[in-house]
Parts: sequence; C-alpha cells; structure tokens
Amino acid sequence: MLTGRDLIDRIKLPFRKEKELFYSLRAILGFYPHHIEYYKLALMHKSVARRNAKGRPLNNERLEFLGDAILDAVVGDIVYRHFEGKREGFLTNTRSKLVQRETLNRLAQEMGINQLILSSTRSSSHNSYMGGNAFEALVGAIYLDRGYDACMQFMKKRILSQIINIDKVAYKEVNFKSKLIEWCQKNRVNLEFGLVSQTKEDNGSPVFVYRAVLEGKEAGTGKGYSKKESQQLASKEALQKLRREPQFIDAVFAAKAERTKMEEEPVSTVPSTDDRQDFIISKPKADERPDRQADAPRRDARRRQQAEAEAAPQGGAAGEEHDEFDLSDITATPKEMSREEIIAMAEAAAFSSEK
Repeated sequence: MLTGRDLIDRIKLPFRKEKELFYSLRAILGFYPHHIEYYKLALMHKSVARRNAKGRPLNNERLEFLGDAILDAVVGDIVYRHFEGKREGFLTNTRSKLVQRETLNRLAQEMGINQLILSSTRSSSHNSYMGGNAFEALVGAIYLDRGYDACMQFMKKRILSQIINIDKVAYKEVNFKSKLIEWCQKNRVNLEFGLVSQTKEDNGSPVFVYRAVLEGKEAGTGKGYSKKESQQLASKEALQKLRREPQFIDAVFAAKAERTKMEEEPVSTVPSTDDRQDFIISKPKADERPDRQADAPRRDARRRQQAEAEAAPQGGAAGEEHDEFDLSDITATPKEMSREEIIAMAEAAAFSSEK
C-alpha cells in the first residue's frame, strides 16, 4: 500500500514548493489531493492577476461560487440530521451561523489556510474576507477532485468534530435587544418596537416583521419566525446603524433635545454587534502551554518577596512616601476595644493627617 510520500514521489512533482503544498493540504484536509491544480487555483486570490493560455483570469472566484453552494448543501444536511425534530427556522438559523463569513474567516485562520493564499501584499492586508473566500474555494476544489461525499466527510470529521462545537453554535444567542435597551436607558432615549406585519408561509409557519424606533426615527427592521427573533434582528440593525452612521445618532439626539428641550451628548458608547467566536475549539500551541517546572523559580521568588514584605516593619523604609490612608498603626484587637472605638480612632488618625 502506497504511503502519502510514496504517492508524491511517484507523481514526481517538479518543484519543492509544490511538494510542500501537498503536505500542507494533507494537514488541513485530512487527505492528499488527486488533482493539485484545483487546490492551487482555490488558493489564488484575484489580486495576483494571472491569466491562462486563452487570456482568461486565473483566480478562486469561480471555485468560491461552487464551494458556497456545496457548503450550504453539506451543512444543511448535517444540521438536519443532528437536530432531529427541530423546526425549519431553527435549522436555517444554525446553518447560517456555521457558514457565515465571520465563521469561515476564523476557520481559515485556525486551520492555517491564510498562510497558503497567493495574493498581493496590499490585498492580503486590506481584505478581511480573503480567508473565508479561500475556505469556500477549497470546498469547491474538494468537490471537483473527490466528489460530494468527500466534502461531507471533510466537514463532519475535520470541522464539526475537531474545530467547531455545533451544539454551542446552535444555541448561542447574542441579546442585541438587551444591549439596545441598556444603551437607550443610559442615554434616556425613547425606544419602541412596532409590529410592521404578521404573515404565514405556505407551510403555515408565522412570519413577523418588527421595527425598532428611537425618538421617532426608524432605526432597524427585523424579520423572523417569532416576535423575539424579529425584534432581535431589528435591534442588531439599529445598533449597527448607530455605530456606523454618525448623522443618524445626531438626528436621534436632536429629536430627544426637541422633546426634552435640552441639548445632550451621548453618555454611553454604542455596544458592538460583533459575535464572539467562542464555539471555535482552539488548541494551545506547544510554545504557549504553561510549563509549571519552568515557572517554579519565579513562584519561589514571589513567595520570598511576600515573606520579606510581611516580616518588614510596618512603618516602611526611610524616605518612603507616606500613605495618608494607611491605618496600620491601629493595633488594638476586638478583645481590647469595641468596633465603635476602632472606627473612632481611625477617623481621628485620618483627620489629624489632614492638618
């Protein structure tokens, strides 16, 4: 049976860098590619501006399109089977969290895909979605190289069993409504949620549309399968609008000033709507793991310093700046003085130091 290295040697890759790419892809995907050209194209950003013999641009945009469709199907299949009996709205929401751009960007970073992307230096520093796009393109490459089943196994065995906690993703909820209410209360801004519409889908599932209104100004609209979900989405859109549009927040406070006949500035920073990716299972690197033996000398030194500090005279070293709140000279114990007497002595010491 051929090993991975035997396979590479038999293929007789012409360049050392290409062999290194084989090994890197094996570590990321869990298998060796059959057709390396698909994967090389998946890792080629459009900023490189290469063209084939027919003059057509060579980049990963077409593979990204294909991978996006395959990823939706694969993740939808996995979510459907994993959460048996859950309603369509829950399944859709969970799939969206798994394939959203922020999640794919984090996956690309955790798996080392970012280091393999071929791009111009300027683009790599300014394009925050490059890693997520390359991840989708790699899924497209897997599909063309090995088929749908290989994409399914890659997501199940490499992603959802080792890197992402699917249950934590599904039940993770960021309470944007609570954040918006808290900000409005701190700034004494009027907030209202109004029902825009309530309809039903063909299967009978209710659909709600709510609007968040700040001081009479429309701030955000949300559509969901429950009142809670639609108000959450409306609140998220309102927070994003407050953070990104200074003119909107000015209009809100102008309306508030008109209502209260007072001019005020915001007293509280608008909360962020960025989701914490705490469902990513990150393993500490070898050089980041704590070494208790290496820390032992420092712990011993800290213990010696603490012991010396406790043994030192209470008055402090000569020339040391006096702490006017230091009441260490009160040495009476509760048996000798009452609590009221101790407090009285402390107050007397404090007042005497002010003279």
